[in-house]
Amino acid sequence: MPSFDVVSDFNRHEVANAVDQSNREVTTRFDFKGSNSKFILEENSINLISQSEFQLQQMLDILRQKLSKRGINIGCLQIEDPDLSGNEARQNIILRKGIDSDLARNLVKKIKANKIKVQVAIQGDQLRVSGKKRDHLQDTIQFIKELDIDLPLQYENFRD
Repeated sequence: MPSFDVVSDFNRHEVANAVDQSNREVTTRFDFKGSNSKFILEENSINLISQSEFQLQQMLDILRQKLSKRGINIGCLQIEDPDLSGNEARQNIILRKGIDSDLARNLVKKIKANKIKVQVAIQGDQLRVSGKKRDHLQDTIQFIKELDIDLPLQYENFRD
């Protein structure tokens, strides 16, 4: 029976490369001289540290540019509000990976309401869609692409 997986993922190695490139650009730019601005990559987040909120916005633009050049969809970024304290400004950016259970249940409900002849199963942080005909699966992919979802989705393991 044909099937495919709906996932939300990104290449962690490319994110690390983009953060390294962003750090290099910040250290060489004239408007960041002496500001001790830097990007810190953690497990599921990127921390931006600078002197002012304006510089944080510039750093965020640099990061977005480097990520998009590396093929990372910037829709997987969840940008939190900046934290200003004294002469230091910090901002945390969460890297979203996987489909959370609320969104997965919502997607299953919408697919079933569309009456496409497929079965949808939630498997951890991904969805498995299977059906009798390949055309039904392609209709499902098209339907999911038309939905307004703020998380970038990929379609993997398409099997006949």
